[in-house]
Amino acid sequence: MTTTQQFTRDELVARLVRAGELEVSGEDLTEAASYFDTEKFRFHGPDGFESDFDGLSDYFAAVREAFDDRSIRRGIVVAEGDHLACQTWIEGTFARTFSQSPAGPLPPNGERVVFDLINIFRFDAQGRIVEEWVRTDNRSLLRQLDAKGAVAADW
Repeated sequence: MTTTQQFTRDELVARLVRAGELEVSGEDLTEAASYFDTEKFRFHGPDGFESDFDGLSDYFAAVREAFDDRSIRRGIVVAEGDHLACQTWIEGTFARTFSQSPAGPLPPNGERVVFDLINIFRFDAQGRIVEEWVRTDNRSLLRQLDAKGAVAADW
């Protein structure tokens, strides 16, 4: 039985939205984990970056530590079988060192930063996220983070 036979598109979207809200806010990390298959989850990011659920959790902990007044929004959502693809914007004010930037740890600049992402998520039959692919413009992100020297002119 496929995921779409057990969960409607709207139910999967609602689960995805809630998981993102919890990861970005840090409000209830136990609930956040319930939206993932924490044992099988695989993350496939830009530039060949690969991770598991613990790595994803560590990344969001670094985002929560570095950025104040965080928010997350989802844009256009496309559903196909057990996959959802969407636009995602995560925003925050860069207030403390960001330890997991694409260029390594960076000091804060006090500016509002927007992570502009395209995500594809795969769900299992229990409606949990088991795989995620992310594409983003790291050059734009590094420019917003004031990563001097990390944004090469020949990119």
